[in-house]
Amino acid sequence: MLDAAQALSSGATTAGLPAGLQAARRDPGMPEAPREGLAAHHALYVLAIEQMPQGLSMFDADDRLLVANRRYRDLWHLPDALCQPGARFGDLMAANPATELPCHDPYLAEATEAGQPSRRRREWQLRDGRIIGVTITRLPGGACVALHEDITEQRRNQQQVAYLARHDALTGLPNRAQLSDELTRQLPRVHRGEELALLYLDLDRFKSVNDTLGHAAGDLLLRRVAERLRAGAREGDLIARLGGDEFAILQTGTTQPAGSTALAKRLIEALSQPFDLDGHQVHIGTSVGVAVAPFDGDHAEALIKSADLALYRAKAAGRGVLRYFEPEMDARMQLRRQLENDLRGAIARGEFELAFQAQVAADSHAVVGVEALIRWNHPVRGRVSPADFIPLAEETGLIIPIGVWVLRQACLAAMAWPAPVRIAVNLSPVQFKSRTLLRDVLDALHDSGLPPQRLELEITEAVLLDDTEQALSVLHAMRERGIRISMDDFGTGYSSLSYLRRFPFDKIKIDRSFIQDAALGGDALAIVGAISSLGRSLGMSTTAEGVETDEQLAAVCAAGCVEVQGYLFSRPGPAGDIAALIAGRTPPGLPVAAPAAAAPSEPGASCSNDSST
Repeated sequence: MLDAAQALSSGATTAGLPAGLQAARRDPGMPEAPREGLAAHHALYVLAIEQMPQGLSMFDADDRLLVANRRYRDLWHLPDALCQPGARFGDLMAANPATELPCHDPYLAEATEAGQPSRRRREWQLRDGRIIGVTITRLPGGACVALHEDITEQRRNQQQVAYLARHDALTGLPNRAQLSDELTRQLPRVHRGEELALLYLDLDRFKSVNDTLGHAAGDLLLRRVAERLRAGAREGDLIARLGGDEFAILQTGTTQPAGSTALAKRLIEALSQPFDLDGHQVHIGTSVGVAVAPFDGDHAEALIKSADLALYRAKAAGRGVLRYFEPEMDARMQLRRQLENDLRGAIARGEFELAFQAQVAADSHAVVGVEALIRWNHPVRGRVSPADFIPLAEETGLIIPIGVWVLRQACLAAMAWPAPVRIAVNLSPVQFKSRTLLRDVLDALHDSGLPPQRLELEITEAVLLDDTEQALSVLHAMRERGIRISMDDFGTGYSSLSYLRRFPFDKIKIDRSFIQDAALGGDALAIVGAISSLGRSLGMSTTAEGVETDEQLAAVCAAGCVEVQGYLFSRPGPAGDIAALIAGRTPPGLPVAAPAAAAPSEPGASCSNDSST
């Protein structure tokens, strides 16, 4: 093709190279051998042109056809009889019923120096849906060479990529990028007196659907949620999926906060209705956080942050809750971030310490176990409640290194007490997700020298709810090594009994909420008695948590509890207080409880008391 362009440019022929070759081949004065060579060259030229994957056309300075290969004729649906040398360009275009004029995109031209070929590209949209891209090289003499290609699939792929860059592939909703762009576009109207609201939504109980029915069901649920959001929102509201089970709605053109309140209530109601997922009926819900511009932010980033904070507070308040952003939320979040930063270095700075609370036999009041409770002495804040920093440590994953530290320190402390006394350590559900929990426990035992039989690990129902099979596997591995396992806060969950069937716990700890009312008799005392009886039948000891009065002690002993723990016997304190109790001495300020009649205790039992933290 380059030779042809050069020939056209130099004016070697006005009929084009193929015609020149044909004329030379017909020259009677040419010897036979050169004639055959030109014929072979012409045949190769024709073959190459006809086999090109692109369409090729050449026109002279008067826009008369010189060359048109097969691909060119097929792309433009032109008959062979019309594509003969000398045909006019206008006639060819008029003969093509598939052409849509004008061109789909404006041409792109390359600037060239005077006397040099110029190049431009145009794209043509055809009536049959195809898009033809044409690259045209115009030679100084006026002739041109054009390459034609079908770029329909290429353009469709580009459109798909552009679509996916701004939409969620699963639900078809706009994504976070489009939401941010639309916010930026809409916010200038706020400065002219209009209002808009940004609603952030997080689905309640979505994880349980994924865990029980699988991710395919979870994906189907997200699509169904998107449908209900579309039905609940007004035309013109932008609905976006932010990722996971989080959605957002940008509401404009209505008075705030009335408009967003009405919308949020509709959506909470709509998503609380059951979903049918291929025969499985599931119940979820949603929490909603709302930020209103310009009051909660006058640019996209600020408004998004405010809506996210409002959603965080809504989720903390419970399920199916609506919360509007308040400035105090940002202040609390700033404090939370600072607390997180402080928490990250607390171990290295030696700010943590352990307090210990004794568990005693119900009949003899002898110390049979000790629970280790973590305390944080912040250099500025002073004592930070575990209720404030433990949830934060779990949320950020810092509970993993903190838990390792607690295990090691607790085991080391227990080595100073007589062999029958066990040490109890609470485990977080997050520690089970780390996949290193078993190794961490065994390392703590090895480094301290504590026999496994003297370590008792306390778990709540949440451990088994999150990842039952993994948790059970780890618990069985621990128990096989002689470590005792107890279920803490028994009676507060909805499936505690089912877990007693799946794992042979060594101990059941009865939640203090039942103990507080046990002295009054009635239902609370009946529940304590039933749990104690259940424990005996399953070969598990029972511990009453939160025993603070003689009346409560008498009641739980009469109900059959084997062990007790609470302020009546021991407040959380330093290891020295535990040593004094074991030796039979009562620490200063602690009343001496007289032995009460109770069911025989099991040797070496231990328990924990979260209420003492």
